Amino acid sequence: MLRKRDLRRISRGLRFRLTDTSALFFAVLLIGFAVYYREALAAALRRHARDTLDDQWYGMKGYLRIEKEHEADPNDKDKAWWYYDEDDPEENRYVVDMKGNYLVADASGKAISAGADGQPAVSPTYKSIAVDERLIQARVKEAAAKPRPFWDERRNADGEAFLLRSGVVWDEKHRHPYYVSLALELDSLNNILGRVTWIYVGIIPASLILGGLLGWFMSGRALEPVLEVAQAAQRISGSNLSLRIPTRGAGDELDYLILTFNRTIERLEASFQQMRQFSTDVSHELRTPITAIRGQLEVALFTAKTTEQYREAMFNALQDIDRLSQIVRALLLLSQAESGQLVLQKSRINVSEVVGDMVEQFQILAEEAGIRLSADLPPECPADLDRVQIERMITNLLSNAIKFTPKGGQVRLAVEPGPDFLQIVIEDTGCGIPTESLPHIFDRFYRVPGPGAAPTPNQGLGLGLSFVAWIVKAHDGKIHVDSTPGQGTRFTIRLPAAGVATDAMDPVTQPVG
Repeated sequence: MLRKRDLRRISRGLRFRLTDTSALFFAVLLIGFAVYYREALAAALRRHARDTLDDQWYGMKGYLRIEKEHEADPNDKDKAWWYYDEDDPEENRYVVDMKGNYLVADASGKAISAGADGQPAVSPTYKSIAVDERLIQARVKEAAAKPRPFWDERRNADGEAFLLRSGVVWDEKHRHPYYVSLALELDSLNNILGRVTWIYVGIIPASLILGGLLGWFMSGRALEPVLEVAQAAQRISGSNLSLRIPTRGAGDELDYLILTFNRTIERLEASFQQMRQFSTDVSHELRTPITAIRGQLEVALFTAKTTEQYREAMFNALQDIDRLSQIVRALLLLSQAESGQLVLQKSRINVSEVVGDMVEQFQILAEEAGIRLSADLPPECPADLDRVQIERMITNLLSNAIKFTPKGGQVRLAVEPGPDFLQIVIEDTGCGIPTESLPHIFDRFYRVPGPGAAPTPNQGLGLGLSFVAWIVKAHDGKIHVDSTPGQGTRFTIRLPAAGVATDAMDPVTQPVG
């Protein structure tokens, strides 16, 4: 036994609403078709009745004569005479049908005599139909002036319906007009219409029930893929975000929904991965300076004897604390950038001017390292960029280039404007990057192993190129790296020129040599 709550849940379900909507549409369609067909059938039956009466009317003119029985007697009144071959079955039946429902009246509305028997020229069936003598008088006058047929529908004393076709005819001498009316019984036609109506009354509910059951079944079949998608979605959790719902290959709305859902899961997976990566990076990077600080303080606590030893321990601890602060600030800034909390503040800038200022700032550092730093800049290179982030990108790339270029080497920076993109190139003659390390240089805290890459305080945090990759991607640009170990590295950055927007692309790294 279904409870009220279960019924409410079913009635609010998508399957019930689809079935209900289709049943309602089907009902409106069936009822509309039934009404239209009934009206069309009724009109056709009415036309048939009128055509039948028209045929009888014109046939009546060939068989009915209004004339005197004795032409020599001027006082003898006109009478209605039927002339036909009684031995001809078809003709006899045709005239008998007309004589069964007819009336012949004079201009005063009184029925005239029929033939030699002196009986009124009105059929027994027609006697039961009310005859308005004043109406006949008016119609005789009207038709005498302008002949036309008259159509009426009346009922007899028993409630039977008749269609009347009336008009005016003249006697043989064309001296007097007479009112002639033929009647056709309509109950047989109305019975046909009634049977059709009752057939529809029985068919429509049965059709609606069958249609509702079929709609319930078909909507269930149609919603099966949706239920499968829901079941697959339930299996996806924070521990298995790599699961994807397979598409059905139909290319329909459901496949579009599945693709949209999968993209949403991909974004969630990326967010979860970013959170896990952030937690891992923080725990990994903070462990070393915290351990160092703890060790230095313990050594000072248990072994230091003089003020100078305490001062040295505190100085080393402060250096590690400063490094710890740099790591935290860098991680927070990079996390904000990758999560979309850090919004670019774009404005129209001259890239040549910005790059020139950065090169000038790094000249002293390059001279101290014994490295020749040069720039090839056009006078003007406008673009809509975030000046602060572009300066941070140039700073990181120049710092790495100078850091990993030996004394006597060269670092060159160039800006190449174009119609759609501008290109910034930073190349050095340093130690280069091993081929196997190229795919990882944009990962957080990744440090290239090998000579000159030992983890020292002067080496950095391993976050600089991660910032570079984000800045390029946020500006809808691309970055390409060419490097040959022992010969140098070349970073090529393409950014949209002024007024040009492109789809964001992931940084690209391709080893050469």
